[in-house]
Amino acid sequence: MRRKHVKITRLDGTVILIAAIIAVYLVYRIEAELNYKWNWGAIPQYLFRFDPQADRWVPNVLITGLMMTIRLSFWATVLATIIGTLMGLSRVSASLFNRLIGSTYVEIIRNLPPLVLVFIFYYFIGDQIFPAIGIDRLMSATSGFTRGLIEFLFAPSALFPTFLAALLTLAIFEGAYITEIVRAGIQSIEKGQWEAADALGLSKSQRLRHIILPQAVKQILPPLAGQFISTIKDSAIVSVISIQELTFQGMELMATTYMTFEIWITITVLYLLLTLTCSLVVERLEIYLRRGDAATH
Repeated sequence: MRRKHVKITRLDGTVILIAAIIAVYLVYRIEAELNYKWNWGAIPQYLFRFDPQADRWVPNVLITGLMMTIRLSFWATVLATIIGTLMGLSRVSASLFNRLIGSTYVEIIRNLPPLVLVFIFYYFIGDQIFPAIGIDRLMSATSGFTRGLIEFLFAPSALFPTFLAALLTLAIFEGAYITEIVRAGIQSIEKGQWEAADALGLSKSQRLRHIILPQAVKQILPPLAGQFISTIKDSAIVSVISIQELTFQGMELMATTYMTFEIWITITVLYLLLTLTCSLVVERLEIYLRRGDAATH
């Protein structure tokens, strides 16, 4: 396959020039009107710091916040995919009861503000249910390798219940959108495939497992990967319950240093690096799937 050369048109150049002029104008306004003193030299120390005891550079508040965002987004996507797959199958089920469950879940979650869900899960589940089932006691009882593994994969033990509440909130919210992705993927399979599977005498579950789902996965994967990018952006909402992800760390750091613009520009760049990297992975995945389809035809 020949590589396409990227050609910058006159319109592209005009847009870039306008964006540059706006950026310069904003910087001028900030310095002239607000008498703001830029201090970019202080930003690197909030990304990494030198630990004399370990004798090495270690992540500081912004990078630890970024890592928390990645952990939260990853596990939320895993759980949301499980929820979305189950609800998506319910949406295309022959059972009216199952279809009602799937439809009710999607309609309720997609029509509620995510901030409301955050507070519901934090105050009712995180504060009431988790202590009742002993999550705090379980974390206190863990030590050594188990505690280290939990803190590496999820969050510090003291923040683990809050992390779980945030994780459930994001998973249930994103799961509603994944439900529709799964439903659309299954329904995109042409009717002849269902009829052929039925002619073979397969049951409904066998048709889904052996015939429909393997084909639907190719339709589901690209938008599902795109939903992971959406989860990364939506994860900022849980900063309101003191989850120490990137946005929360930025707010804390801004309140301490008063370097408003430098900190938020840095956070913007970190989010862009993360989401653009995921976008490139999604693009490569779509190209791979298209090649696979072309090879089978």
